[in-house]
Amino acid sequence: MKVGVYVGSFDPVHKGHEKIVDYLLSNNYLDKIIVIPTKDYWDKNDLLSLDIRETMLKIAFKEKATILISLSKYSYTYQIINELRKEYDNLYLIIGADNMVNFDKWKNVEDILKSNVLVLNRNDIDVNEYVNRFKEKDKFIIISDYPPIDISSTYIRDMIKERKYENVKNYINESVLKYIIENNLYL
Repeated sequence: MKVGVYVGSFDPVHKGHEKIVDYLLSNNYLDKIIVIPTKDYWDKNDLLSLDIRETMLKIAFKEKATILISLSKYSYTYQIINELRKEYDNLYLIIGADNMVNFDKWKNVEDILKSNVLVLNRNDIDVNEYVNRFKEKDKFIIISDYPPIDISSTYIRDMIKERKYENVKNYINESVLKYIIENNLYL
């Protein structure tokens, strides 16, 4: 079984996140996806609580992905991957091409590269330029036919703060937006 590991703040989860999960599953890149929201760290210290983000993720993904906040306690991706290796043999870290720019600087990247890395096309970045930094080139699976969506969680949060809900309807799941409004999130 090919298991994807999708780590991010998901603050809030949006249609771009959903599209990635749908695309990877429907095109048989993966059999299962585990979504792990990160805790507050370094430059992201104003995230909504894990419980709230977990609820939004469950609303958005329903049965499509497994939401695992128990691994959110870890500060680094390699720790999450190492923990999941105890249960799964065939892991694939899911990242956008923009993450490749600094991927060689990630903490214990050599541990991450004991698994595969699915790199989704994004922002016209030449992923091969960054993959060539690594001797484990075969660990990278570049998905160049993925049609990216330019969605910013920051933009979504800003529009919600201004109560411009109509502006975000195209970017966020209707049920997630309803949950945000009902709970006065991001205000």
